[in-house]
Amino acid sequence: MRYLILTALLTTPVFADSPKIEKVATSQSGDAWSFDVTIRHPDTGWDDYADGWRVLDMDGKELGMRVLHHPHVDEQPFTRSLGGVVIPDGTTQVQIQARDSVGGWSEDTTVIDLN
Repeated sequence: MRYLILTALLTTPVFADSPKIEKVATSQSGDAWSFDVTIRHPDTGWDDYADGWRVLDMDGKELGMRVLHHPHVDEQPFTRSLGGVVIPDGTTQVQIQARDSVGGWSEDTTVIDLN
């Protein structure tokens, strides 16, 4: 019986912390927006790292996505940019959502006012 419990514990997936958005800076040039997003995540290497973030409208429609191609174990928090994001006319707020390679998209979003 003890072996069964130990086996169950060893095969249960362990989810690391979700990536946290610490800061977002925006700028507009014509019809396009740029986003500088600072993320903190306890990257452990290729097995678990923050691997992307996206800009969503308030209905959850994706407006742009930044893929992160490698871990940032020794660079925490880190900032990456995405330009050329077209925001529909009349939009006053967007959401930023981060993702990691183990847990997928974070349930939390950060709402940004576009002024």
